[in-house]
Amino acid sequence: MQRRRFLQSSASFSLLAGLSTSASMGAADSANAPLPIIDTHQHLWDLKMFKPPWLDGAPAVLASNHVTDDYLNATKGLNVVNAIYMEVDVHPRDQVREAKHVIALAKSEKHPTVAAVISGRPNQAGFADYLTPLLVGGYVKGVRQVLHVPTAKKGLCLERQFVGSMKFLGDNSLNYDLCMRPTELDDGARLAALCKDTTFVVDHCGNADPNAFIAEKDRNATPTHKVDPWKRSISKLAKLSNVACKISGIIARAPKPDWNPEQLAPIINFCLDEFGPDRVVFGGDWPVCKLGGSYKQWVNALRQVIAGRPVEEQKKLLHDNALRVYRLN
Repeated sequence: MQRRRFLQSSASFSLLAGLSTSASMGAADSANAPLPIIDTHQHLWDLKMFKPPWLDGAPAVLASNHVTDDYLNATKGLNVVNAIYMEVDVHPRDQVREAKHVIALAKSEKHPTVAAVISGRPNQAGFADYLTPLLVGGYVKGVRQVLHVPTAKKGLCLERQFVGSMKFLGDNSLNYDLCMRPTELDDGARLAALCKDTTFVVDHCGNADPNAFIAEKDRNATPTHKVDPWKRSISKLAKLSNVACKISGIIARAPKPDWNPEQLAPIINFCLDEFGPDRVVFGGDWPVCKLGGSYKQWVNALRQVIAGRPVEEQKKLLHDNALRVYRLN
């Protein structure tokens, strides 16, 4: 698959459509090549351009530049054919600069990045005015504000201005990536129910914590949530046809130092079973994934967990669904 040679996707979002793109895979179906990947969660930062405030005091593995060349090295040999940049929670004064930077990357033939989910503050009255000039060219596919940070209060996503901004996204065929505390996922479900014309993508399996799913003796940290309430919330989200789930992020919380794919499998399998094969997408979450392991370790672990599922379902998760969910064309 050549860069930017995307399959035509539906202009309207129907998560249950179950579109098949297998005929286009060509050589990727050969015994010698892994299934192609569209990474819907690629982080990059060049500290000479802007420094996300949260990097102050961050682990050393994250505290340096992470640019395209580093990403290409991390993904080498894995058949990552394209990537969607995911905002990195920059200071609000740097949001426009970040957006213009990644739009330039997406325009360039030198980068795997082809689109972006940019930073925004939906609870601010100027949200639409901020966003509109950045939509020219169609490289921006959505918006995210991280809702699990201390500055994001509980219930923020249900405030009137926030809900209105979500409806603005839907009116403009833009997604919202939900990245929130696992104990507040019900708020995400309420929000999605209020904004049925907007596509929501639940990041990182609802920020599920693998430690919650394993024996206490094998944990390296106190779990951030209990299993059953998380399952109930994921099920509520999955019942909404305008919500998809991103299989990503959980390796960052994997038990150290010797985690294994079986410890991630309960989260992955529950999300895949609840959302079904047409409403799940893959995310690398690089370089944040390095808190638990390399990009390659994450991809190989996921491939091991899903190996028993039909190849067509694996293709949808790793590649095909991203074309439709993020409207790549």
